Amino acid sequence: MTTMSALAATSVLSGPSVAEPFSTTPCALHRTEAHHSEGVDTWNPAYTRPVGTLDAVMVFLSFPDARPHTTPAELAADHFPATSRFFQQASYGRFTLRAHPLRHWLRMPRPSTAYAIKRDWSAGDRAAYLRDAFAVADGEVDFSRYDVVYLVADPDAPGVDSDATKVVNLETPIQVDGTDVRRVVTVFEHHPPDRLVLAHETGHVFDLPDLYHRPVDGKGDWDTYVGDWDLMGSQFGLSPDLFAWHKWKLGWLDPRQVACVRGTAPVRLTLEPLAAGPGVPVQGTAGAPAFGLGHGTKLAVVRTGPDTELAFEARGRAGNDRGTCRQGILVYRVHSGAESGGGPVEVVDAHPDSEACWENSVYPPLADAPVSLGESFTVPGDGVRIEVEDRTASGAWTVVITPRRTG
Repeated sequence: MTTMSALAATSVLSGPSVAEPFSTTPCALHRTEAHHSEGVDTWNPAYTRPVGTLDAVMVFLSFPDARPHTTPAELAADHFPATSRFFQQASYGRFTLRAHPLRHWLRMPRPSTAYAIKRDWSAGDRAAYLRDAFAVADGEVDFSRYDVVYLVADPDAPGVDSDATKVVNLETPIQVDGTDVRRVVTVFEHHPPDRLVLAHETGHVFDLPDLYHRPVDGKGDWDTYVGDWDLMGSQFGLSPDLFAWHKWKLGWLDPRQVACVRGTAPVRLTLEPLAAGPGVPVQGTAGAPAFGLGHGTKLAVVRTGPDTELAFEARGRAGNDRGTCRQGILVYRVHSGAESGGGPVEVVDAHPDSEACWENSVYPPLADAPVSLGESFTVPGDGVRIEVEDRTASGAWTVVITPRRTG
């Protein structure tokens, strides 16, 4: 039954519409010059693509104005194996991040306060920090062996600001050990740290954008674009698994797992739960865990403009999304011309007059955004309609998407 449902993942109800895997790419948005563009037609070669196994080094930096209260082993355990486990599940086993932490502190030459560490760091202070960090680490680390570099500061040093953790992209790479280091994750987290914060920052290393909205004055809600629904929006989200669009971009979905819906007539699709993969149980129609999913259609897309698209995926309580507030078909807009932090992805709320999970959601108005079983929803402004008809015994969702209203 599972094999048959995977083979029969798409069907045309009537008329000239087409639902097809990406043997060709009529719905693939072009990558633009926008920072971390959501285009998926090509990979940006300036970034490492997370497939197979990548090695990451963790360098622990202390300062002359403070004695560390933690050990490198404790700080490494704050982030691993949790970060590796997140990517292992998100990628369906196609990507392994292997951490190599140093076992001792390396002393920086200047006090922590001398670097003026903060969220919006000046270029000069940041350059001084990186220069000193690589100088003290060069004798201990062969950077040519690693794909990802984490510089982890003593969290108890007086000049360390936990809000300053970020990826530094270098226009001119640092040349060390015969290799070019183009980006560095500078870690200034408390102990224990924010949940999944290192996974979020590592996502930038792989060319994923920030999906949160940063208020101009720093006040107000940061989570209005995607709420709980992707790690790149919030590491605290109830459903932090990466959007299927991002999994497509990173190479974790096969072309046949992405369906391009075109034309005007309704198209019936079977969408597997996003988290479903080898060994990951999902809730079937009888409420019991079901296995065997993982190779069918994960993402349906409808082109809405030259650089915009609507995406549809099934989200449920499994894998990285085991804390999900509401299950169903999540709808979101993708804009390949939007910059990181400028709303390249926006979740469409199918229930705009309600909210859910207010006690632990990062943004309750979007916590109940998915279209639930038995519901239908027309996307405002685009006229694209989705009906959620049924669920299979294995937990997949049967939907009908009508790309454009007629008449």
